Amino acid sequence: MLFRDRRHAGAVLGDLVRRHLSADGATALVLGIPRGGVVVASEVARALGAELDLAVPRKLRAPYNPELAIGAVAEDGSVYVDERVTTSLRVPQEYLQQEVAYQLEEIRRRLQAYRQDRPAPEVSGRSVVLVDDGIATGSTMVAAVRSVRRRGAARVVVAVPVAPPEAVRRLRAEGCEVLCVREEPLFVAVGQFYEDFTQVSDEEVQALLQEFWRKKEASGGP
Repeated sequence: MLFRDRRHAGAVLGDLVRRHLSADGATALVLGIPRGGVVVASEVARALGAELDLAVPRKLRAPYNPELAIGAVAEDGSVYVDERVTTSLRVPQEYLQQEVAYQLEEIRRRLQAYRQDRPAPEVSGRSVVLVDDGIATGSTMVAAVRSVRRRGAARVVVAVPVAPPEAVRRLRAEGCEVLCVREEPLFVAVGQFYEDFTQVSDEEVQALLQEFWRKKEASGGP
């Protein structure tokens, strides 16, 4: 399937997630990964009638090759390191520590920009649906899964429009449920599965989050 844009992908994915979660859907917490994942997640949350917020894992970049992921870190400090890659590249421990610190600072900056003074949502005891616009290696999603589980999530579901089978297997090895509209063995990049893969702005992310937060407050939520 080729998706028209992220909203179309989210609508298709939302139907899949709604059928999978059944009666649990409306009480689930949907967390989108900025920036594009929040657009997809907003449609999933609409399909479920659920709460929307965000998770902000960040890729750990390889030395001299920032496009290559050697792992990822989540907002609570949960770190995933791909030992195969770091060993083959002989990544120094000092570099890894510096990269984790740098990405944690970037996470704090983004959370402040998106959430401002609003507290993080309660995760403990809830069904959490982690959403992105696609998965390449799966590193950042693994960090997000470990983070919400560490914070007490009762059930963790990863939901994405597209991913390679290897990434899906890696995530299932983390013990979470994985819903993927299209598993593609000939995967090159997430954007190849979208007619429109225009970069999402911070302002668009903020607007979507504010829309859902206003609805929650109007319905009497905290």
